[in-house]
Amino acid sequence: MIIGVIPARFGSSRLMGKPLAEIGGKPMIQWTYESACRSKLIDEVIIAVDDEKLFEKVKEFGARVHMTPNDIATGSDRIAHVAKDLYNAEIIVNIQGDEPFIPGRMIDEAIEPLLFDPKVQVSTLAKKIETVEEYKSNSIPKVVFDYNNFALYFSRSSIPFVRDAKSNLAKIKQADIYKHIGLYVYRRDALLDFTNLEKTDLEEAEKLEQLRMLEHGYKLKIVITDFESISVDTPEDLERVRKYYERHIKDNLFA
Repeated sequence: MIIGVIPARFGSSRLMGKPLAEIGGKPMIQWTYESACRSKLIDEVIIAVDDEKLFEKVKEFGARVHMTPNDIATGSDRIAHVAKDLYNAEIIVNIQGDEPFIPGRMIDEAIEPLLFDPKVQVSTLAKKIETVEEYKSNSIPKVVFDYNNFALYFSRSSIPFVRDAKSNLAKIKQADIYKHIGLYVYRRDALLDFTNLEKTDLEEAEKLEQLRMLEHGYKLKIVITDFESISVDTPEDLERVRKYYERHIKDNLFA
């Protein structure tokens, strides 16, 4: 059984009450849930919340919801808290709660490696960087991977460094440079093991929890996607996604 879990934290430091932010007459968490339900491989979607108001709103639009402690530090830990009781789930999909219009096919792309190769324990997504702004942004993690598409390193820095390029634009034209998209697919045991591991030096330095897996010897399968998903971290992001709704979703152009 494949279960999608959406961690939804009410107390975001940059956008308080983010999951309940309205987009086109619906809270953002409802859009994310409905988008996740478009996956053809996920059997059920659960929302893991940390706030009573959020809990009631999710129940109101009919999704399965789990209350989790509000002192849980990360989305992965919140998902693991739910996964402990999902004994029939073989695969757990971590779907970010702040990506309201994530394509269902994008989710399925990330799941497929675990269906075809029993040795793959964790998979995640990457997309080729096409703009200098993305390449330079410290808020967009970059990933480099080997010829078998297993991650070598994640960084907020602009990696790889293209030594012979004369400009940032030349770098993204001369080399395949990828941004990491934070959707993860775990085998249930791998998720529970990961969240019990000690935090690591590189994880603390970069503030990227996926480095904990690499430092402890886990192999992360990278799936290259052509799909894009808009995440909401700030009030400016929220306005951007509302404009996207007006241009695309409102007229039923999103599928």
